[in-house]
Order: sequence, then structure tokens, then C-alpha cells
Amino acid sequence: MSSENRTFAPTEIRVELMHSLNAADLNDLCDAAEAAIRDGGGFGWVEPPEHDVLEAYWRGVILIADRHLLVGRLDGVIAGSCQILIPARNNEAQSFACNLTTNFVAPWARGHGLSAKLIEAAEEHARDSGFQVLNLDVRETQIAAIRVYESLGYVRFGSHPLYARVGGQDVAGYFYYKTLDQTPIQPGAPL
Repeated sequence: MSSENRTFAPTEIRVELMHSLNAADLNDLCDAAEAAIRDGGGFGWVEPPEHDVLEAYWRGVILIADRHLLVGRLDGVIAGSCQILIPARNNEAQSFACNLTTNFVAPWARGHGLSAKLIEAAEEHARDSGFQVLNLDVRETQIAAIRVYESLGYVRFGSHPLYARVGGQDVAGYFYYKTLDQTPIQPGAPL
């Protein structure tokens, strides 16, 4: 059969806020995380831990009330995730802002727009939860992620030259924020 006669169904992308993980979803999430870690985008891990450690990590995320797990599915299979980290209740001074963290998409699922969909869903969830600002940080080596963040309107406000250590080498990190009501914040202006 020639390539001219092939028809392919469009890829289905879906993002969900998770309150529990069944066995299949947990396995998919662990597999996607391991693939992302091996590819250098492992939200802190440099080498993938054992599968049971990843399972325990994700089960723990579900249990922590201040972490909201969003997963991205590609044709029904979990292929990436991100988390919204809510500030501690005693942090009244920063109660208007939350953090986007542990954002990744497995290498086999890239190029379909899943990363942007995850981030946009996280923004909507944060906005609906009453937050006005979303903060994040990223290694300078994660060029594709930086491109996505900047294309979605995140503003880089700083860097840290000793942000991470990978393979014995120091790696800088960048810090970003985005106002969720789309109104840029002027330095010193009240929210």
C-alpha cells in the first residue's frame, strides 16, 4: 500500500485533573515519566528511579491536598503531566500565586501540542481556584519547554547559575511568571 492511500485518524489530546489513579493510569504515568527522565526532562530526577519508587511518588502526589495533578492523554494513554502546587496556608503574603511544577511530556508524545494543552489546563484550573499568578522554574537546557512557556506568555524574571547539577555539571535555571487575568503586573503595583 502506498503512502498516498493511507488514512490516519487525528490524534486525540485530552487533559484531566486527577483525584485518583487506577492501575493502568499509574502504570502509564510511570512509563511516561521514566521516558521523560531518560530524555533529560525529568522534573528533577536525572536518572529514573525504580518503577516502585515512581509508583509511590505518584500515589503520594494524589494524597497531598496542596498538589493538584493534571495528566495529558494522547489517544487515551497518559503521556505527560504537570502539577499545581498551592502555597501553604500560613503563606498569606503569596496566597494569590501558585506554582506550576513537575511538567513533562514523554518523548514519544511530543509534537502534538500536548505540552501547551497541559499548561493551558493548569492555568485554567489555577484561575478557577482563585489564583492570579502562576510561577514556574526550568533548567536552561530544556529549550523546548522554554519555547512553549514563552509562547504562552510567561515572563522570565530571573536566573540562578547553580540551579541544578546534571552529570556533575552545574546547570542554570530560569524563573518565570504569568498573570492569569492576562493583565501584566507592573513592579510595585498592587494586585
